[in-house]
Amino acid sequence: MEEKLEMAGARSGSTLQRSIPAWMSHLLGFCLLILVVAVSEPSASGQGNFLQITNLKVASEGWRLGWETGTNAAFTVQYQETLRDGIWRIPDSALPVATNYWIEPVRTNASRFYRVTGVPQADRGKVLGAPTFVRTVSLLELGFYYSQGLLPVAPRYSVRLYKVVYETITPIGGKTRASGALILPESTGRPLPLISYQHGTITQTNKAPSAMETTGEAFVGVAMATAGYAVVEADYLGLGESPGLHPYHHARSEASACVDLLRAARTICSTNGFPLTNRLFLCGYSQGGHATLALLREIETHHATEFPVTACAPMAGAYDLPGVTTGDFLSGRIFPNPYYFLYLLAAFQDVYHFAPTLQDLLAPPYNTTLPPLLHGNTTGGIINAALPQDPTLILKPEYLVAFRSDPRHPLRLALRDNGLCDWTPSTPLRLYHCSGDQDVIVANSKVAAAGFQARGATNVVWLDPLPGANHGGCAQPSLLAAKIWFDSFN
Repeated sequence: MEEKLEMAGARSGSTLQRSIPAWMSHLLGFCLLILVVAVSEPSASGQGNFLQITNLKVASEGWRLGWETGTNAAFTVQYQETLRDGIWRIPDSALPVATNYWIEPVRTNASRFYRVTGVPQADRGKVLGAPTFVRTVSLLELGFYYSQGLLPVAPRYSVRLYKVVYETITPIGGKTRASGALILPESTGRPLPLISYQHGTITQTNKAPSAMETTGEAFVGVAMATAGYAVVEADYLGLGESPGLHPYHHARSEASACVDLLRAARTICSTNGFPLTNRLFLCGYSQGGHATLALLREIETHHATEFPVTACAPMAGAYDLPGVTTGDFLSGRIFPNPYYFLYLLAAFQDVYHFAPTLQDLLAPPYNTTLPPLLHGNTTGGIINAALPQDPTLILKPEYLVAFRSDPRHPLRLALRDNGLCDWTPSTPLRLYHCSGDQDVIVANSKVAAAGFQARGATNVVWLDPLPGANHGGCAQPSLLAAKIWFDSFN
């Protein structure tokens, strides 16, 4: 007996059928069953070209999927657990590959449906043009900031600011460009430990760290650099020099943009008289906390030899997106910054394509008033003013009902895809988060820390650096505590 599987093709009205032999059903009891769906039409989303999957073999490591290479040089595999998921996700080890095959390790006895997309290959971390020297911040200027309470550490070195543009990958794995800040202390007379600092939520593209505003988050890097660290701060995709909408809280692209800036920074430092030590520290606040933990997971999983991490300090991040954060979104409480929900919804729509457009998810009048506010030049405060106190009410009523009730709702699956609590870190890890935070509730850090410890992580702790402090008030105590901790390794 055979079963028929149908899947809509890329063009409206086209359908592809593939027969599933009965012998495959006997594998369900003891291994992963892969049901292959092949598509060869151009992607309507502009992500690349779908390629024909030509063979499926059992390899010693698991299932081996092969495909016709066409004209593309890199390939990204995507999957659904059922053809009703509504979105395509990317397996952990499939972003992207340069071969015309990919192996899925046999881990569970759940079925999956796969497709493969051809994308332009990136030279990841390649510096695009000479880094732009912005200016030197002198010891005199830094001393003034310190005297006014604007710099939280006593300055030791003057600091050079550079803007770096480099090659990286999109959420689907194709070639793109991104920018970031490189901040270096002058005349230390010794190799420099390196900090990757991940910034918090930014809605304006010209306010990213590479803009080097004195009041912006680049100043965190200045504070670290004047103490003797080399510092990189990725703008992330969609901010600074990077095109498109910023994929807010998309863990993979947060991590890949930061990994590739680390590569670019190493190249620049090695050729410009700023030797680095082998000590690498990661930290970030708010969205940057989420990005920092995503970066650590990416490095430990795929780049551990290239970038051994000395210590990691995520701060006030929404690590448990599918659990704590989703429950908080649906709680009906008044949020200090409801635009976070809109920003995340728009970003995930752009990555996962829940609907043809963002407008199709929103109830009137929000379907017309909100999308123009996400073009990269509107402040969070202005967006807040256009939102209801309960930000989930911007959704169409039927979409909100489905989101609340369906555990396999596409938005829930996307949130699950970007949660960061289901792995086991090996790096020394301190999660700084204050108990009074109402923007990103502290349960995110408590759940993450407890989960890591339960999975066997032995060097993980949650710390409250200023009990009762809110989201803004927790930032400086967290950063100072992390710096003191990092100093102990030097």
